[in-house]
Amino acid sequence: MAQHSGGAHDAHGSHGHEGGHGSLKSYTIGFLLSIVLTIIPLMVVLNGWLEGTSARVLLIGTAILQFAVQLLFFMHLRDEKGPRYNLMTLIFGLVIVITIVAGSVWIMTNNKMY
Repeated sequence: MAQHSGGAHDAHGSHGHEGGHGSLKSYTIGFLLSIVLTIIPLMVVLNGWLEGTSARVLLIGTAILQFAVQLLFFMHLRDEKGPRYNLMTLIFGLVIVITIVAGSVWIMTNNKMY
């Protein structure tokens, strides 16, 4: 009887991936959190439960939480084992996006024809 050294299984077991894939439980939790964080501001705005500054704070807060859920549960940002190059790239991208959006808003609000 030939002995099986497990070479085929060893070849599949050591792919060298830095981060693992999420489990079904992790994806389900992330999906449910995303649904809840979408429904809350939708219901608040559609039903007029909050207005003005409090509505804006709720919208921005749930947007930030939604962003964190996406990063942690779907982009696996917390699962990195090595240097946080993805995190540094993300922060750099956010700085660029915030600069462009803030600059655009500033230009639009101060673009008055005299």
